Amino acid sequence: MNFLEFAVWGAYLTSMGNYLGSVGLGPKIGLFYAMQGIVSIFMPAIMGIIADRWIPVQKLLGINHLLAAIFIIGAGYYGQTAGSNVDFTTIFTLYSLSVAFFMPTIALSNSTAYTILKQNNLNTIKAFPPIRTFGTVGFIVAMLFVNFFGIENGSYGFNFSGDASFKSFQSDYNQFYISGILGILLFLYSFSLPNCPVDESTEKKSMSDALGLKAFALFKDRKMAIFFIFSMLLGVSLQITNGYANPFITTFKDIPEYANTWGAHNANALISLSQVSETLCILLIPFFLKRFGIKTVMLMAMTAWVLRFGLFGLGNPGSGVWMFIISMIVYGIAFDFFNVSGSLYVDNETSKEIRSSAQGVFMMMTNGFGATIGMLGAQEVVNHFVFSQTDLVDQLAGWKTSWYIFAGYALVVTILFAIIFKHKHNPEDTANISH
Repeated sequence: MNFLEFAVWGAYLTSMGNYLGSVGLGPKIGLFYAMQGIVSIFMPAIMGIIADRWIPVQKLLGINHLLAAIFIIGAGYYGQTAGSNVDFTTIFTLYSLSVAFFMPTIALSNSTAYTILKQNNLNTIKAFPPIRTFGTVGFIVAMLFVNFFGIENGSYGFNFSGDASFKSFQSDYNQFYISGILGILLFLYSFSLPNCPVDESTEKKSMSDALGLKAFALFKDRKMAIFFIFSMLLGVSLQITNGYANPFITTFKDIPEYANTWGAHNANALISLSQVSETLCILLIPFFLKRFGIKTVMLMAMTAWVLRFGLFGLGNPGSGVWMFIISMIVYGIAFDFFNVSGSLYVDNETSKEIRSSAQGVFMMMTNGFGATIGMLGAQEVVNHFVFSQTDLVDQLAGWKTSWYIFAGYALVVTILFAIIFKHKHNPEDTANISH
């Protein structure tokens, strides 16, 4: 389940920016990635409520993947038939409908995994991270398939339309086909998963309880409210490198000094080191959570984001490629120590009746409000410093300035979190997180 869940995303998440640039939609990259955040503001919470109250979570996971696959395949087919004359409104609409159904599946897959593990009397903090690594493996496999089959750069393509005027550069859209096919596979597989019963309690409930809105009462708890707010502030960073790392690294291809470097021509493969690091870092979460607690783990993640952005600004695919590599390595800490640990923390702090809804709220704050604000803000920064320039040297300087701005933001959030979030770590709480 985890392998397919993230392979669906990995097929296009880090390479879509290149496709958009190739069809003249480079200045709109931020909007595409922001849409993932916009739908995450409300869709995961809605789907979490439905999973808590009406449809078993594993079946709802599959249904969402089927709908997401239909629309992403539609986006791919439109990209194929439109060629270089892609209309923003059409492809953006198809893409938006797809991510509206895909984004809730991240929280739904977590809830499915936690429920099944608990049904088998397993401790989630010990059992889940190794399982979650298969998600990262799936993401990597999809990324590398897109990279080495040339789909990322348009050097190879599948002509499904029979159009004799088919051009090789159009093959960038095939990443959407691959994502859709993987989504259909997960739709089929989800119906073979153990059942995760909905809450069938017969006791009288208020309207708020029936709709699952009780999860939002978590904001009344000062500690949880601060945690969710900082989750949103850190969520600002989540999609920036997904949207812009590939176009940034690929820019070096047109600069003579770096034109023949491996990294400039294999951005997706280079970026995949981030996911390799993520796979390894997931396995460290049980130790770090038990030893240091959620606050220290979150601070590690925030510090890693500062390094992630700063090293992009300092590095290059030539003599400075080692900085890119370190940036990829620290991504595992930046992403996992925030996303996976945060999800486990929310699972531990909430009751069974609102657990899926609470995961939806966490998703809403991070990949919803946070990612939306982050990508819209990043788009303004990159458009101002990069895409407004016509000279390649000026564009490269603009990229570096942009990465430093993002690093500065992450540093401010880190300092504020260290001061404001109060949490006394109790190793016994972590040991019993599944209860």
